[in-house]
Amino acid sequence: MTSLDTSPTTAVGSRDYGELSQLIRQSGLLNRRYGYYAVKITLNVVAFVGGWVAFFQVGDSWWQLFLAVFFAVMFAQLSFIGHDAGHKQIFRNRRANDLVGFWHGSMVGLSYASWMSQHTRHHANPNHEDDDPDIHIRAIAFTTEQAEERRGFLRWMAKYQAVFFFPLLLLEGFSLHVSSVKALLNKDLRSRRWEMFLLVGHFVAYLTAVFLVLSPLTGVIFILVHQCLWGLYMGCSFAPGHKGMPTIPHGQTLDFLRRQVLTSRNVRGGVWVDFTLGALNYQVEHHLFPTMPRPNLRRAQPIVRAFCAAKDIEYSQCGWLRTYGYVLEHLHAVGAPLRLANR
Repeated sequence: MTSLDTSPTTAVGSRDYGELSQLIRQSGLLNRRYGYYAVKITLNVVAFVGGWVAFFQVGDSWWQLFLAVFFAVMFAQLSFIGHDAGHKQIFRNRRANDLVGFWHGSMVGLSYASWMSQHTRHHANPNHEDDDPDIHIRAIAFTTEQAEERRGFLRWMAKYQAVFFFPLLLLEGFSLHVSSVKALLNKDLRSRRWEMFLLVGHFVAYLTAVFLVLSPLTGVIFILVHQCLWGLYMGCSFAPGHKGMPTIPHGQTLDFLRRQVLTSRNVRGGVWVDFTLGALNYQVEHHLFPTMPRPNLRRAQPIVRAFCAAKDIEYSQCGWLRTYGYVLEHLHAVGAPLRLANR
């Protein structure tokens, strides 16, 4: 992850983004896609409810582990809808989007309001070494400066963090739940009482269902498989967009267009990649136009890429597996100074 150190004037950057925005608007790509989301949400909810019906029908059996995998996928797909709602991709009205967001957050056990606060800061400052909360994670060092600041066990982990990356993602689901519960302690959290009710309801319903149907051992293993695979899925969906891309150091400024494009990476693929990653594989377009409905991102991609080529702005895109290679190579490089110090 290298640092960015060049930028055109703000006036030039604003003019460039204005020109691109006009192209996108003229193409109708910011128009709402109500039909798409109506079908998408309906199918998700039907599948989710169907999964729980099957869960109670199967009963206390190790076959439930297949349903644990199914629920890991469903939790991710429901989370993607919550993500879209948070960006006002579904409705133009904030209240309607929030209703969908809180609903989907409650189905997977996440604080929608807390996630919105963090994700908004990420979008405003992607890969900014001071201001992006997504590159300030205790378990992973994303810059050599962060690695040098680690002490004790975390410093040892930073040395070999490329090896630990995917195993750590298995804990992401639990981490999301814990951070959501911690967020409820913040009295300034938007809709705090409402979220308390929703999250308590989720955990009570989830744990009651699991241990009402399954024996204690089977129940614990079901939860571990479900939550670990969900965390892995979420981490593998969000990590490719920025990890291993250039960072913006303290005091450096970039215009909006270049700040979003130069710090983001797309993942090539067809409709199955779009579905699996919730269209987060169009990270460049999503960051430039966060309110753009998910199905329109694929159509916006060639317009944005051609525009960036015309303006001599580097546009990053690679295959799905290669992007994880870049992430691991970066994490390995960040830990290199610590490994060399022990020789």
